[in-house]
Amino acid sequence: MKKIFAGLTALLLMFSMTACKVFTIDGEDIGGEQNTQTDSIGFSISTLNNPFFVTLSEGAKAEANSAGKTLIVLDAGDDAAKQASDIEDLISKGIGVLIVNPVDSDAVAPAVKDAIARGIKVISVDRAVNGVTVDSAIASDNVQGAQMATEYLISLIGEQAKVAELEGVPGASAAIERGQGFHNAADQSLNVVAKQTANFNRSEGMTVMENILQANPDVQGVFAHNDEMALGAVEAIGSRKILVVGFDATDDAVKAVENGRMAATVAQKPDLMGQTAVQTAVSLLSGESVEAVIPVEVELITK
Repeated sequence: MKKIFAGLTALLLMFSMTACKVFTIDGEDIGGEQNTQTDSIGFSISTLNNPFFVTLSEGAKAEANSAGKTLIVLDAGDDAAKQASDIEDLISKGIGVLIVNPVDSDAVAPAVKDAIARGIKVISVDRAVNGVTVDSAIASDNVQGAQMATEYLISLIGEQAKVAELEGVPGASAAIERGQGFHNAADQSLNVVAKQTANFNRSEGMTVMENILQANPDVQGVFAHNDEMALGAVEAIGSRKILVVGFDATDDAVKAVENGRMAATVAQKPDLMGQTAVQTAVSLLSGESVEAVIPVEVELITK
């Protein structure tokens, strides 16, 4: 009888260990055994070398923990090829829902199509997957936010002032949409003398801005597709009287606005986007219908 009881105890212990939630970043197992059941959620994120996406990931993790769901997070490191490999890895783990924040909205499409073909539900967050109909797309209104920021810049520097545009990762839907919003306002009222990609990266933003200033020392304003590039531009600008607006409202950018180093930034809510993505994933796992598009509001932050 004691042997039977001991055997049952061991069996129950084994099942309880199997049910542990696992949070994985870039393939690093940080707790428990891997759960390959279809009620787990995979999250392929473009990069964790950016405060905005760290907050996005943290919002998703907090909601998954609250819901008692397994969430596996893989960091693509801004590498489209690695992201495709990461998604295939998540598929092999037997996830039920894939949340994807694309590095490149075009390049990620084949891997997402593969997930859908295998019966996996897909949610895009912050950036779209071009040419693929996902179950739900969660994102800020990038066009509206960029246009709003540009109109504010125009109000400060005046009509036909010379400006530069720091563009995000080529092919990323956020870069495309923010560029569209900028040009909706700028093409009518400003003189855009330079535009160049800095890949959403702070150090590249500084280097690119230094180069722009060498060719265009009379630039009066800068619109950057994200705050990391905007902060890099601020470093390059130094004491010059050039106004910079960014996008994302990261902590560093908000501080820069408060102390006058930046003119404005557009506040998204990455924690809310991550939370909403996991809530939507849980609904899909339960067989519920979800909205095809879930917008998250934006707000202009000024001093």
